[in-house]
Amino acid sequence: MVRLSVTERRVLLAASALRVIGQRGLSQATTRAIVAEAGMSLASFHYAYRSRDELLTEVMQRVVDGEMEAASLSLKPGSDIRDSVLDGIHAFFEYVRADPEHERALQELLQYALVTPGLDHLARAQYESYHRAATELLSSAALAAGVTWKDPLADVARFVVTITDGITLAWLADRDTAAAERTIELAATAIARLAEPELMPTTIRSGRA
Repeated sequence: MVRLSVTERRVLLAASALRVIGQRGLSQATTRAIVAEAGMSLASFHYAYRSRDELLTEVMQRVVDGEMEAASLSLKPGSDIRDSVLDGIHAFFEYVRADPEHERALQELLQYALVTPGLDHLARAQYESYHRAATELLSSAALAAGVTWKDPLADVARFVVTITDGITLAWLADRDTAAAERTIELAATAIARLAEPELMPTTIRSGRA
């Protein structure tokens, strides 16, 4: 029998939990169901995680990290800001489309965290991760395009997260990809209008030292 490290066990268990939640719902994602999906024993679970809630926390973070990585890989140096935003949202949306079970599981986990005493911090942590990642992506996109954001970057990031949330939930409900693509086009235009060309310092523009 191959002996797995703690890290390898955690990866397998998190992936199994995500599949169980996505296919059967959170109510069916018992510890026993998760270890059965992973082909492990209960003892293996407790060797890797202190509790089911600790596992669910990691599951949420893994999905968020995957979404944000997909968006960040779409950035192209020197791109027009609208193109950068469009590519980023498209990449995020394609990640959702590629495995909607993951996104359904994430939405169910969010609702679970909101109604479970002592776990509301997980919902906050999820959106803090979204906002932090959106802030980094928007900052990189603006730098590459030579623009600045007219509004505070944190506000623009929150706007982007709110828009992508709506696109995701609407698509999960109706699976109308064409409509989602049209919404993404409108969103990219709206977000790009929040940017303006970066002004060069007077001394540099005039050529003075």
